Amino acid sequence: MDRSRRVAVMGGTFDPIHYAHLLIAEDVRRRFRLPRVLFMPAGSPPHKGDDEVSSAEDRYIMALLATSNNPHFTVSRLEIDRPGPSYTIATVRGLKSEAGEGAQVFFVTGADAVLELLTWHEPDAILDEATVVAVPRPGFDLDLLDETLGARRASKITVIEAPLANISSTMIRRLVRAGESVRYLTPRPVIDYIRKRGLYRPADPSEEPLQETTS
Repeated sequence: MDRSRRVAVMGGTFDPIHYAHLLIAEDVRRRFRLPRVLFMPAGSPPHKGDDEVSSAEDRYIMALLATSNNPHFTVSRLEIDRPGPSYTIATVRGLKSEAGEGAQVFFVTGADAVLELLTWHEPDAILDEATVVAVPRPGFDLDLLDETLGARRASKITVIEAPLANISSTMIRRLVRAGESVRYLTPRPVIDYIRKRGLYRPADPSEEPLQETTS
């Protein structure tokens, strides 16, 4: 198969994007020998209300800032610009249509999300039309896939032993709100953007720990 028609998709809210996202994306790219990884910020996450997430533009820009130094990473506006809920199956079909016949999409998702696959829109179609790659997350047991999804569905999911990093967007938002340092959790340009935009309502936007210092 033409390698240019094989792409990994990292879908998510990315509120904000962080080093665990980047680490997993690079691991998947190398593991499956893929030419690129497409980061896909959700426009309107169907499992979250609009008031629970930062604006799509803020999340898109943070993803751009975090991935700009890796030539194999690209950020897509597909879900942001598409009206309505950001359904995974629509994204997979859109990418395959764009790439042409024979395209293969690797949809990368965390253990927490894949264990809830049956709550997604058209879960069986997703499993049929994409290679779903499940990566571990602390606190979530991928050994429960058979029990949760059924053996037939679970057999269609590729589980990998990706690097574990106990970092989450929720953790970063909580630390920023408390005026604590988020250094080494997300790239410096993202930290600077959070500060500039006043995201996550820090108690004091000028709080020094939010900044990374150079040394």
